Amino acid sequence: MNILKGINIKWISLESILDYEQPSKYIVSSTEYDDEYSIPVLTAGQTFILGYTNEEEGIYEASKECPVIIFDDFTTSTKWVDFRFKVKSSAMKMLRLKNPSEYDLKYIYYAINALNYVPAEHSRQWISTFSKVEIPVPDLETQKSISSKLTVFSELINKLNEELRFRKVQYEFYRERVLQSFEDTEEKKLRDIVEFRNGKGHEKVIVEDGKYVVVNSKFISTNGIVKKYSDMQISPLYVDDILMVMSDLPHGKALAKCYLVDENDKYTLNQRIGAFHVKDKTEISTKYLFYVLDRNLQLLRYDNGVDQTNLRKDDILDILIPIPSYSQQQKIVETLDVFKTLCEDNENGMPAEIQARQLQYDYYLKSLFEVEE
Repeated sequence: MNILKGINIKWISLESILDYEQPSKYIVSSTEYDDEYSIPVLTAGQTFILGYTNEEEGIYEASKECPVIIFDDFTTSTKWVDFRFKVKSSAMKMLRLKNPSEYDLKYIYYAINALNYVPAEHSRQWISTFSKVEIPVPDLETQKSISSKLTVFSELINKLNEELRFRKVQYEFYRERVLQSFEDTEEKKLRDIVEFRNGKGHEKVIVEDGKYVVVNSKFISTNGIVKKYSDMQISPLYVDDILMVMSDLPHGKALAKCYLVDENDKYTLNQRIGAFHVKDKTEISTKYLFYVLDRNLQLLRYDNGVDQTNLRKDDILDILIPIPSYSQQQKIVETLDVFKTLCEDNENGMPAEIQARQLQYDYYLKSLFEVEE
């Protein structure tokens, strides 16, 4: 699958191909981003779009006709941008072709992403080191052929991610409609339904591959994908414990996010994560309560969008929980389980499909640029 094999190529430094612009006049001044605004605020990192701003001055006028690569000067990560935007900080650089008649910018973008470059230290990389890196460059026709093949994969991944985002919005909307549809249903404070306990600090007992999974906010916010371990079970967890993130940054996606424990003698609870266990399972289903608590709107209102939110125990335990009949609870659980699987299941849902396509993209990306200097 090596397209470059047998083709005449030149090894050319990035600084010979690309001009850069330091984005001082394009930096967003506000730290409050709102989905109702229209101008995206970007980083070159994993998050990419931090949010949206209403600032009308200092917008970088990228477009599909005049795209740009944004480059993180510290991590060397890159993003392809073909729309108007502002950036978060001066760590970003905008990269453009010096000679568009000889080079395909999308090919250069993919070639950069295929590099096995790891910054040696946390310092600005472009001028000192990264711009000196050489990439294999064939003729323009071959460049465009390669970039078009890789674009097919990347666009498919983008479409899948957009579909997943839409399904999550659907899920949140439908869940709230279902949970709020019981106007005459009895309500109880959470403290009357559950036993509560808080986690404990595990920072000093983290090991690379321990017996117990340390449940922290990253573990919960990634649905159990990102893990830390310990050989000490400082704060044991048990089947049917509902875990909740109690602290997050402004506009964070982890605040009040929940995780349901599925196995004994496997997890240990970190600090600032709360654990709830239903007192009477004949009255309320654990799985139903999990859905009620997960990103509960009564708790999200404590996020003022400016300061880090730290949910207090009493604030959590004082929220009201609707309690329909047990049979209704079970129907709700069955319905929401289907939506949750589609949105979050890493084996059977859309995340599995996205991961498979990402692996496919990565394979072809590396294969296309496997050439000897």
